[in-house]
Amino acid sequence: MNPKLLLQLAQQILPQTIQWRRALHQMPEIGLELPKTVAYVCGVLDELGIEYDSHYVEGNGIVALIHGERPANKVLALRADMDGLPIQEDTGLDFASTNGAMHACGHDAHTAVLLSVAAILSQHRDQFAGTVKLIFQPGEEYPGGALPMIKEGALENPRVTRIYGMHQGQLDSQQPEGTIGLIEGPMMASMDRFLIEVQGKGYHGAYPELSHDPIVATGQLITALQTIKSRNISAFDPSILSITRVQGGFNQNIIPDTVELEGTVRTYSNQLRENIHQRIQGIADGIAQAFDVQCKVTYDYKYPAIINTPEAVEETHQVLEEVLGEDALYTLPQPLMSSEDFAFYLEEVPGAFIYLSNPGHIEGQFHGHHHPKFDINEDYLELAIQTFLALTLDYLKTP
Repeated sequence: MNPKLLLQLAQQILPQTIQWRRALHQMPEIGLELPKTVAYVCGVLDELGIEYDSHYVEGNGIVALIHGERPANKVLALRADMDGLPIQEDTGLDFASTNGAMHACGHDAHTAVLLSVAAILSQHRDQFAGTVKLIFQPGEEYPGGALPMIKEGALENPRVTRIYGMHQGQLDSQQPEGTIGLIEGPMMASMDRFLIEVQGKGYHGAYPELSHDPIVATGQLITALQTIKSRNISAFDPSILSITRVQGGFNQNIIPDTVELEGTVRTYSNQLRENIHQRIQGIADGIAQAFDVQCKVTYDYKYPAIINTPEAVEETHQVLEEVLGEDALYTLPQPLMSSEDFAFYLEEVPGAFIYLSNPGHIEGQFHGHHHPKFDINEDYLELAIQTFLALTLDYLKTP
């Protein structure tokens, strides 16, 4: 299929893509329970005559299959996340959601684009050999839908040999609008969460000597945790430790029994994640002994880092340069510290994650992801469709 035909097909389906996106935008659901969204997507797949299995994650994940007219051992997976965020929308759009949740990260567009690609490929099975597997997953924002999809066999029967995912909006503010961004190797950081519960002995604020003050201990703990980055990790190893919540106490003259401290850790190395975890535990144990309190550390390993496969990135660049032109491509100057659970797929299968820069303006500006006024520019959705089509038809090209 030549580039001009890809462009024409994407342009032709764009009005339908926008219609699907706006319908999904009005029914945002959160986490791992997306009954309305799943029903909508399954309804579209039924209309398209595409076979699918929607039993994943207790009926909240879908895997659809499109077989080329010729058999082949290659299986290409394309993934879209379907969940929204617990944010009250404030865009003022005619199709804004009103249920207290919001597609504030572009997942409605991710799903609509994948449905559009499915519609086109299902009508042009003669253009590829092998199988296209379409993965519609819940819970990317939280608590993570990729891993349960994988554990339940989303990458098997047939076994996926290459996978691509895409994010929309503008994750990298330097990336020009209307371009496709990618980078070889690390692209997005891991994401872990830690909680430290400092248990002391509360007492009257006028008699602190009779307490085991968890607030003082927490203050020292906050300071000490910041030394992990500056004194335990090489300056050449990117990492972040951010304390994002400190909670304790309830009155001006009472020393409380407990204080909670919560935060996030980001890096690109699984070994470094483990090292930081151990250092947090060691510091907490030391502070507990020094201040006669107890420090219970909970460290949750959430999403690993996205590591794009070099071969997949090289092929992606070559294909998209030929189809879209060099000006449509953007190489990220460095990876980002935000996270995405697409990383779990890349731990299992070679592939790449891609950025489409299509920020939408509300009140004259782009407000960023996870903001009540987040939006995308729908005009660039055809670029997303072209990208997935080009990568699919190249990887699964007929002999």
